[in-house]
Amino acid sequence: MAAKARIFQQPKNAMQSGQAGTQEWILEFEQSEARKADPLMGWSGSADTQAQVRLKFDSRDDAVAYAERNHLAYSTELPQARRIRPKAYADNFKNNRPENWTH
Repeated sequence: MAAKARIFQQPKNAMQSGQAGTQEWILEFEQSEARKADPLMGWSGSADTQAQVRLKFDSRDDAVAYAERNHLAYSTELPQARRIRPKAYADNFKNNRPENWTH
């Protein structure tokens, strides 16, 4: 087992409230060599092309089956449970707000 892979579910984008793209499971390979700065341009990069590969699966079981079928060492990261706090726009104008309302 040469390549080490990570299987995870991509978290929700912090800038948006939608859940698009968070249901699929992703298998990506860890970098096998350190990045180094290019002397001419200053960009960082490496010769490791395996780190650029991201495979998407419908379920965690499919991703694990792929890793085992191809003899990959892998680690699985389970997603954190999402806590939804109910909010109402009208609460911004309540008389008993804990902090002062400022504009």
